[in-house]
Amino acid sequence: MNIINLQIRKATKDDIDFLLDLRIKTMTEHLINLHFPTDKESHLKRIHHSFDNANIIIWNGQPMGLLKATYEKDKIEIIQLQIHPDFQGRGFGKQILEIIIEESLLSQIPVFLSVLKKNPAQKLYFRAGFRIIEENEHSFIMQFSK
Repeated sequence: MNIINLQIRKATKDDIDFLLDLRIKTMTEHLINLHFPTDKESHLKRIHHSFDNANIIIWNGQPMGLLKATYEKDKIEIIQLQIHPDFQGRGFGKQILEIIIEESLLSQIPVFLSVLKKNPAQKLYFRAGFRIIEENEHSFIMQFSK
């Protein structure tokens, strides 16, 4: 799918309401399944975690997702990738992953991410070439491998 007009910009405090709505719609079900808190304060705490690395994904001028990633000299870590349910299944997440993977391959540094064990986003990550390298009680740690 060729996605035209996809832009990424740094998140600001003005985006908090959008990010809260996005997190509630994309994560609440998975958090409930794991008996994690889903109150507003818990969502806001996660939104503010690593906020300096938060980017808003925009399509045709409309905010539709979040990408939080860190770029270090020895690794790229995708902290959060969330696509609003209205835009899921249309290739946006795949395209974002492809961009990060391309950056990883060009710079020859690995990409890692963590995904909740009950989150169906795992399928997207597997299709993109990520493999489980470690796990804990609630999450899989994945790394891209060619």
